[in-house]
Amino acid sequence: MSSDQPFRAADAPPSGTGTPDARRLRAVLTAVSIALMAVVASVSGLNVAQTHMAVEWGASQTTVLWIVNVYTLALAALLLPLGAVGDRLGRKPVLIAGLVLFGAAGVVAAFAPSAAVMIGARVAAGIGAAMIMPITLAVITSTFPEEERGRAIGVWTGVAGGGGILGMFLSALLVDVADWRWLFALPVALAAVALVTTVKSVPDSRERPASSFDTGGALLSAVAVVGLIFVLQEGPERGWTAPRTLIGLAAGLVAAVAFVAWELRRRDASLLDVRIFRERGLAGGSLTLLVVFGVQAGVAVVLFPFFQAVLGWSGLLSTAAMMPMAVTMMATSGLAPRAAAAIGARSTMTAGIALSALGLTLMALFVSVDGGYLSVLPGTLAMGAGMGLSMTPSTEAITASLPRDRQGVASALNDITREFGTALGVALLGALVAGGYRAAVDDRLDGIPREAADTAREGVANAVEVAPGTGGQARDLVLAAQESFVEGWQRAMWAGVAVMTVLLVLVALRGPDGSHRPATDEEKAAGATLAR
Repeated sequence: MSSDQPFRAADAPPSGTGTPDARRLRAVLTAVSIALMAVVASVSGLNVAQTHMAVEWGASQTTVLWIVNVYTLALAALLLPLGAVGDRLGRKPVLIAGLVLFGAAGVVAAFAPSAAVMIGARVAAGIGAAMIMPITLAVITSTFPEEERGRAIGVWTGVAGGGGILGMFLSALLVDVADWRWLFALPVALAAVALVTTVKSVPDSRERPASSFDTGGALLSAVAVVGLIFVLQEGPERGWTAPRTLIGLAAGLVAAVAFVAWELRRRDASLLDVRIFRERGLAGGSLTLLVVFGVQAGVAVVLFPFFQAVLGWSGLLSTAAMMPMAVTMMATSGLAPRAAAAIGARSTMTAGIALSALGLTLMALFVSVDGGYLSVLPGTLAMGAGMGLSMTPSTEAITASLPRDRQGVASALNDITREFGTALGVALLGALVAGGYRAAVDDRLDGIPREAADTAREGVANAVEVAPGTGGQARDLVLAAQESFVEGWQRAMWAGVAVMTVLLVLVALRGPDGSHRPATDEEKAAGATLAR
């Protein structure tokens, strides 16, 4: 099929159920967008309260990081199994159950008396989020008619991409004007609103797969995802050769290989038919999301220290400085379906990737200590626009690759790709920035007291903190650290440009083309009956 045709995702609702009218569709889209915003905001929101939790409970940095990361681990591990459960048991009841669990866990977290209780609440919230996130997209692909589906997915991808930054901004605002425990007011309130609108507006849809639930595949996928994301989260903190890191890597890889072998054995009865990765739509869409979300997360890792340690901004102001990129991303996500209809999905993805690469190039070329915010603003705007253009057709490519009765699984796969990309980008680009900073700052520490120099090598924020104790050399130390951070930034951005360039070539030459969805299990069975 020509690459100039937009993707065709899952078919409209089965005959006899009818298609909701425009007003009902808007209500459905509002409900799932609010639910998604609650989940995405909780991924990044707690980052702004790390210091507060450590002080209040006397918790170690390791414990605090577990509080932040265990939510993502639980969410990523259960996306695929719970997406499949939603396909079977009904997407509306699973979404409602997820919202109830998520909201209740948020209330417990807000009043948690200890770090242990907080960790338990975050695990419960992650489980609820894993019930919510894939179902929100599956509701769209199974409810909206084909002519409306692209725009609805555009809204969904905009919220998924920009919602984290928006959630972090609102969380930082709550911490500044109230107390860190008010962080949970935002996701709990969003979950409550989403629950009411879901009960009122979202239609139920479920499928009747011919095969039994793939319990083995669900368990293996959970172990593989937890092991690999654990490595990406813990490697930079504990060291890539630490025993715990290596054990996590081994467990993740073994489980991943076992999962592929198991799914190939079960074939059409599998949780995820891995053979479909041979299709352009799924492979190209997944690779694009993996890289784009990885680069976005890596850029965020660089931007916040730049705003805070180099420019001296507060956490709230630093988060606000990210908002133009988030707003641009959300706006272009809504425009992407029109662009795909006009010039083709592959061309739209290619343009988006090119814009993202341009944004990284602009940041690498013009970022400077003296240039301040204006030296990075054009790059962040270009990158936001590029991400918005590339995410929507990539998501459509993934959901179009699986049949209607597997849309929960398709949505979960889309979400897992985003989570892996985010963890991978933070780990790799963060390591490049840190390595570039240390290499650059070593040549600028002559004359600095040894103890202060050793502290400064740990990072730009450490250098700024220790500088007052160096007397007349304080200003020189701060300037040396800031300039070294910018050099590390540039190294990471050029690496991002290289990765984006490779992706650009791959998508331009072998990117997803338009495709019809595969047949459902019921349709396959009907076809086999007719053949006999």
